[in-house]
Amino acid sequence: MQPLHELLHRIQWDRDFGRGAFALGYDDRVAHEERIVPFQSILVEGSESFSFFDENDGVTRIPLHRVRTVYKDGAAIWRRPRAPRPEG
Repeated sequence: MQPLHELLHRIQWDRDFGRGAFALGYDDRVAHEERIVPFQSILVEGSESFSFFDENDGVTRIPLHRVRTVYKDGAAIWRRPRAPRPEG
């Protein structure tokens, strides 16, 4: 599987591949659900995080390890594998 930061770089800089409506789905630890942010509204900060303006006009910073899914035109093109749950 392609590393997430490489995929984000390709979306940004590869004109042919980057055509389409991309979005990132990240794990919202407060709401316990996946939140989806359109790619055009984010700022990728190296290989560690991305930021976007939230509904309160504040800046929200999300570490890339919380990104669960990358969507292109509504279809998932990349998913982070789920870690196995411990037995017990």
